[in-house]
Amino acid sequence: MCYLIAKRMNKTGCVALQTEPGEEMAKFADEIQERLGYDIEIITISRPTAYGEYEPHLFVSSYEEFEKEARQL
Repeated sequence: MCYLIAKRMNKTGCVALQTEPGEEMAKFADEIQERLGYDIEIITISRPTAYGEYEPHLFVSSYEEFEKEARQL
């Protein structure tokens, strides 16, 4: 298990999706990075509590919701 994170550079907060690492997640991350541009950082982390610089976290439950919320960052 890991968390896919979207964070706009120099802004507070992020969008987080708990997911499984693998080909599907990697492909989604690459595609959404291309669609959103590079002023939004797309990364994976092991646990949100270890990365206070991304707080507050908005947890979502699907790739579709992740993209919708990431677009609004």
